[in-house]
Amino acid sequence: MQIQSELNFKPYPISNIQHLNSNSYLLSFQRDFDFHAGQILALKIADADTPRYYSIASGINDPQIDILFNVKPGSTFSPRLAGLVPGDLLQVSSPAGMFLGTAGPDIWIAAGTGIAPFRSMMRSGLSNGKILLQGASAPESLYFAEEFRAALGEAYVPCLSRHSQPGIFHGRVTDYLRQLDQIDTEKTHYLCGSAEMVVDTRDILTERGVPFGKVLAEVYF
Repeated sequence: MQIQSELNFKPYPISNIQHLNSNSYLLSFQRDFDFHAGQILALKIADADTPRYYSIASGINDPQIDILFNVKPGSTFSPRLAGLVPGDLLQVSSPAGMFLGTAGPDIWIAAGTGIAPFRSMMRSGLSNGKILLQGASAPESLYFAEEFRAALGEAYVPCLSRHSQPGIFHGRVTDYLRQLDQIDTEKTHYLCGSAEMVVDTRDILTERGVPFGKVLAEVYF
């Protein structure tokens, strides 16, 4: 995700922060701005911080902004973000980005915290006709699984790479795509996850006949 050279920030008090698993959190604050489903925000804690971009994980009509994030090894920012408590101030930019949801019958493919923009799209009323492949290493990292299952039914396909569980595909999202007899080459495929996941998934899709222009990606670093 590219950082803009000039950003305007405004302080918002944290309203809640949930510890989801060993290194993942969902941070929330009340909003006073509009955004498009799929957009991102730059965050800082102190004025001197280098801005970090995170996808919005809430719907366009939700009263709060939700930010899903991992504490990354070697990071100097994410541990501080995880250490915030309700009432602490977070510096937030205006929304940016063009990884935008549509009302069309698209296919969503996510891994890890890359599920965030698709939750925003789903909660914004854009889940009709969608198929979602969600990859994670463990069940506790299938973020928002129950919400997606309720919204999408059988069109929600969770994939676990390191655990075997009834009703869940055992393997990565790339393994799931490789074993499909047919891939819909007419639909737009939205990818969000690590650079490795995005590159591998794009290669599989284009090799199976999906036009490059129908593969849209947001990379998480």
